[in-house]
Amino acid sequence: MRALLIVNPHATSATRLRQDVIVRALSSAVKLEVEQTRYRGHATSLAAAARSSGVGLVLTLGGDGTVNEAVNGILGPATADECAGAADSLPALATLPGGHANVFTRAVGLPCDAVDATGQILQALAEGRHRSIGVGLADSRYFTFNAGLGLDAEVVRAVEGGRALGKTASPGLYLRMTLRQFFRLSDRRHPTITLERHGEPAEGPMFMAIVSNTAPWTYLGRRPVNTTPQAAFECGLDVFAMRSLRTVSALRTGRQMLSASAGTPSGRNVLTLHDQSEITIRAARPVAFQLDGEYVGERESVRFVSVPKALRVIA
Repeated sequence: MRALLIVNPHATSATRLRQDVIVRALSSAVKLEVEQTRYRGHATSLAAAARSSGVGLVLTLGGDGTVNEAVNGILGPATADECAGAADSLPALATLPGGHANVFTRAVGLPCDAVDATGQILQALAEGRHRSIGVGLADSRYFTFNAGLGLDAEVVRAVEGGRALGKTASPGLYLRMTLRQFFRLSDRRHPTITLERHGEPAEGPMFMAIVSNTAPWTYLGRRPVNTTPQAAFECGLDVFAMRSLRTVSALRTGRQMLSASAGTPSGRNVLTLHDQSEITIRAARPVAFQLDGEYVGERESVRFVSVPKALRVIA
């Protein structure tokens, strides 16, 4: 099998020694080419070229942003209807953890160590083991685990700004940025977001909305953070939204999200939806928007569609 390994050289775990070990191991099982990303969006171009040239397996060594770009290259500009059920006709994906959170890699059951994950992927290849999973489509861009508008995207934007200034991505940085955004910067008085579903009355106004394709939403170190614990690659999209950002209710909801036994967060200021095929989120003014933990600008409207069995994953 021809395979392409896309390496983000700036990823946390992408050291030269680790890369060499991984490349040698993979080369024993596949005909491997290795490419390093040089700019944002490069992984998308590399994966698209691999798809066009008949490569059977695309691997990534990087964080969730690198995975997202590779997925968009594999799926290409095809519509949701064209991608649904098309996993077997496209290159498979295997992800090696190289970033901070590695939410997608953990969600498909791979170890947090890149060398250990390589071993598990090689075993899956030898056994012919894979799974077909659904993805989400936000307007024209695919996502693997979640997308969000409002506070969570504001935090992602702040963290990316901190990293640009040389700060290291860590649970502490995310926590500090979350507290700063919540208490000092976010507008907690004027909700602007509404959620629309076909045949249902609009829900809102709300301050933030997260659309999930799997659980957990993210990790705080090793601890999973759950907004919609029932979300799964085999279902449609799940939604978590907050009608209020008052301190007491927000802290109560945050405690539920961090609890291993609390289940789906609940309360009069929380909206959750499970297994949705399509939703549209609108905002009265431009709000921050993130996809798979990457800030992608501000939006006033995003249409989300569930795309079942779109991606073949080796894990």
